[in-house]
Amino acid sequence: MIHILDDIPHAQATILRRTAWDEQALPAALLAGIERIFGQRLTPEQAVAAVLADVRGRGDAAVHEWSQRIDGPHPRGSSSAAYRDPLAVPQAEIDAAVASLAPALLDALQLAARRLEAFHRQQPTGSWMDVSPGGVLGQIVRPLPRVGVYVPAGSAPLPSSLLHCAIPARVAGVKEIIVCTPPSRRITDSAGESGVAALTLAAARVAGVDAVYAVGGAQAIAAMAYGTESIGRVDKVVGPGGLFVTLAKRQLFGVVGIDGLPGPTETLIIADDTASPAVLAADLLAQAEHDLLASAILLTPSRRLAEQVQVEVGRQLEALSRAEIAAASLAGRGGIVLTADLGQAVDLANAYAPEHLCLLTADPWTLVGRIENAGGIFVGEHSFEVLGDYVAGPSHVMPTEGTARFASPLSVADFVKRISLIALGPEEGRQLSGPAALLADGEGLTAHAAAARARVG
Repeated sequence: MIHILDDIPHAQATILRRTAWDEQALPAALLAGIERIFGQRLTPEQAVAAVLADVRGRGDAAVHEWSQRIDGPHPRGSSSAAYRDPLAVPQAEIDAAVASLAPALLDALQLAARRLEAFHRQQPTGSWMDVSPGGVLGQIVRPLPRVGVYVPAGSAPLPSSLLHCAIPARVAGVKEIIVCTPPSRRITDSAGESGVAALTLAAARVAGVDAVYAVGGAQAIAAMAYGTESIGRVDKVVGPGGLFVTLAKRQLFGVVGIDGLPGPTETLIIADDTASPAVLAADLLAQAEHDLLASAILLTPSRRLAEQVQVEVGRQLEALSRAEIAAASLAGRGGIVLTADLGQAVDLANAYAPEHLCLLTADPWTLVGRIENAGGIFVGEHSFEVLGDYVAGPSHVMPTEGTARFASPLSVADFVKRISLIALGPEEGRQLSGPAALLADGEGLTAHAAAARARVG
């Protein structure tokens, strides 16, 4: 059951309250699992640090060992050739995965890829130069040489995340794109010898990925950041993941570039009584089924709508394959908040800074201009968040945990670097040397000042 909250301060102290993901209470089962795997009581940060250090020192051997200790035996058994070398997925297996897909499913992947590419080709990334009588100032833009994409596969494979990360990188001109994704024991019926889902392998082919490695967790992030015998070092790692992947990215920032530290997914909907209760319930449940920590919240000034949505959620929940997860998510992190009006709903949304903000009102465009903080704005009933997950066009890798206050969705800009260009002429250089020397003197940097005055003839 989803709860209705009519006390705004209570809502702000509970479901609308932001708590840093690494400050949240950890389940006892998680801590017990760490102790079982590592043989001692460690925090998640300490456990991840141990894995990273081992992979840095021992390469592939450490990746193999941690994969077996954390993820268990390879899904195909120890007699499999893939088990003896479970990292690289053979191109023949990727070929077979593509051939095994139903034509309609392959068409859907290709449609998503085309729309992603078309959207990201509109993003400006060009170099520029300002040529004046005094010289040249400019910016040179270069694509990153090599990027690693992490694709989760915990309770379900996520080929959409592969597309939404790899295609912006390809549009940016990245020379080599690799993917790391964990083999899953849950999907062996639809997976090849590597244990990777056929749909994920097909997505890799559609996205033009250069290599796929059947390895997950912190050990995958370490392998991409440091490089091993099998996996070459990358310049940046992107893509969502669970707690240990996120901790690995945070600890390795500086060794390798990262896109951010994504937390559990979240959707906030603003609706009035013109919205369909059935549609609102469906959208909330679509978000809640991701995992237990997903957030699905509705803000509305209409009590009648809130009560109708509450009933619809209960009715629709019964038919879902992941009903238990969705119900727990709604009970723990979701809810319906009654607001005084739509203006208050917008204020609460800006303070919450959601990953996805959906506007289902009589005239949603009147609210768009007031939105300050959101990863993506979904305008109207027909621009629902699920389309953004798959085929709308923008990358679905968006800022979570309130970071939409300062962060942006994944884009082509994440896969290029900018190099400043300074080429001043002699006269411009001489004119600027005096002010530069004065500023250097003010900072007490006499060598700086001397270098500047050396140009003043």
